Amino acid sequence: MKYLVSVIDDKSNPGSTDRQPAISEFNERLMAEGHWVFAGGLADTGSATVIDNRGEQPVFSDGPFVESKEYLAGVWVWEAPDLDVALKLATEASKVCDRKIEVRPFL
Repeated sequence: MKYLVSVIDDKSNPGSTDRQPAISEFNERLMAEGHWVFAGGLADTGSATVIDNRGEQPVFSDGPFVESKEYLAGVWVWEAPDLDVALKLATEASKVCDRKIEVRPFL
């Protein structure tokens, strides 16, 4: 089963900025254990563009879809045999990257 693992940061209480070495080590372990599928950090929400093409003309809006103090800072996609394993890894990931983590299975 594959899981989308979202890294959630908080503008009013951001995670540490010095976590990259620990994150890289964690990623290497994910790869070695066969859980790694993909990962990537995201640019600041100010660089986002939202496109709504449900009407007659597409509408482009600068900035994030939702204004919030919390925002999506990065993602992992993991392979895990079940939710328990994914949640165990996510618990470690939250500590490693000093941010909240959301885990959602792919359909």
